[in-house]
Amino acid sequence: MKKDIDIPVVENVYIAIVNEWDDDMLNKVWNAYLINDKDTPIEMAIVVSNGFNDTKKTSTIRHGLGTLEAKSFKKFEPLQEEIFALKNIFSVTFFFDNKLYDKKYLFEENTINKNSLTIIPLLEKDGVLVK
Repeated sequence: MKKDIDIPVVENVYIAIVNEWDDDMLNKVWNAYLINDKDTPIEMAIVVSNGFNDTKKTSTIRHGLGTLEAKSFKKFEPLQEEIFALKNIFSVTFFFDNKLYDKKYLFEENTINKNSLTIIPLLEKDGVLVK
């Protein structure tokens, strides 16, 4: 029975944590982005995020992002540096090609930091990417 269930594999959709300048704050801040690197749109995208370790847990935050066009991205959450000491999970759900896709993106403790920054594709900004 389980062998008959088709669970589609998520490809070319990523989460990036980006360190960027904020004109309102006049400072560099950390923001989370959902990236659609597919050649076609994804629809009804939802991101659920939380952080945890053995002794602490953050609130669960839900974001309805709607449609992300092909080769596009959406900023969905500002992040405080204090949570980078925790494991941070971003669960992404969306429709593509009339199928429901779901994937969990895990940033391990202390992997989001200024020493881990690379240029993020499509955004062309410094950040940390999980595929």
